[in-house]
Amino acid sequence: METGRSLAVERALRDAAPDRLVDVLRSALRKHYGALTVAVRLVDYAIHSLQPAPSSPAVEPVPVDGSPHGRTFGAQEPFVVTSGQGEVELHLPVTIRGDRVGVLSVTLSAAHYTPEVLAELQHIATVTAREITLAGRETDRYEVERRAERLTLAAEMQWLLLPSRSCERAEFALGAHLEPAYAIYGDGFDWTVSAEYLTVTVANGMGEGVNAALLTNLVISALRNARRAGLGLADQAALADEAVFAQYRGDAYVATLLLRIELATGLVEVVDAGSPRMWRLRAGVVESVDPDHQMPLGMFGDTPYRMEPLRAEPGDRLLIASDGVYSAVSPSGSIFGDRLKRTMRATRLLRASQVPTAVLREVADHHRGTAVDDAVVVCIDWHGPRRSASTAT
Repeated sequence: METGRSLAVERALRDAAPDRLVDVLRSALRKHYGALTVAVRLVDYAIHSLQPAPSSPAVEPVPVDGSPHGRTFGAQEPFVVTSGQGEVELHLPVTIRGDRVGVLSVTLSAAHYTPEVLAELQHIATVTAREITLAGRETDRYEVERRAERLTLAAEMQWLLLPSRSCERAEFALGAHLEPAYAIYGDGFDWTVSAEYLTVTVANGMGEGVNAALLTNLVISALRNARRAGLGLADQAALADEAVFAQYRGDAYVATLLLRIELATGLVEVVDAGSPRMWRLRAGVVESVDPDHQMPLGMFGDTPYRMEPLRAEPGDRLLIASDGVYSAVSPSGSIFGDRLKRTMRATRLLRASQVPTAVLREVADHHRGTAVDDAVVVCIDWHGPRRSASTAT
């Protein structure tokens, strides 16, 4: 909801220096809404905590699990806490186009709180998400402040390469995550949306550290280059295969799963070039989706790839995981793949953006303290084709 005062706050944010957005927001909310306190917290790379921005002893990090702020972040809905001292604390999702940036917390006197004020502050939280995202082009401040610990160089390279970890559209919702977030190696994901397609890539590069990050970067970049040239899915795989082989001559390769969903129909195209695997939850039943396994990208070069068609039905959930997930071994020797289907059923009511971290928590529990391998999970909820005005009832 936009009003004169919410537009004034929006203008102030738009005109603010990129590194001073939160300071300007705090001043504007005090001036126009009588805010007693204002805090912005950004989700960290591991999605374990919400880190204060700017960093301040007066504003503590809070856990995503078990806090009012985390409840807002997970459910993507406002959470209102009324105190016995005549104050109301509002926690609002700082989210833009489904990309979950963090949480805005505002304390007002009860006399200043109305449902209309809540709606206005929700709008301001969305504007804040947009401005922080745009500010990242000009300042490192928010990237630094969201970190709960230092990234390794390989992780820095990987996160710089990757798109956002969540997206929501009328046709679908998507969530993705990598672990260990601060020291990832060769796993990665990519996704993009056009007027016709949602295209998703999950890559599992061999090796460790910077070498693995460079390999994955080459594959993702080659796939993007082919996609942006208008090539089909199989040809995208072939071009990336040639690029990796030309560089490494078969000494390094990337197991990859490519998926493209036609937004108007739900037709799914898949190229399975290695170890990432896919499962489908439909009407409460989980089953493995097993296209023909083809050669990983870069293993031999000049490899012909085949696309296989599938069909997504409204209500379907697709989950793609690297071998660091389904091949995870517990101290007793059991494989997590046996537990994954149960986990998908148990998390069926969660939003797509919440599922990857929920699955990876189960993987960590499965390990029971042993080292967690590089792992990536992507979840796609297919809602169905967008209904046009002519077909709506």
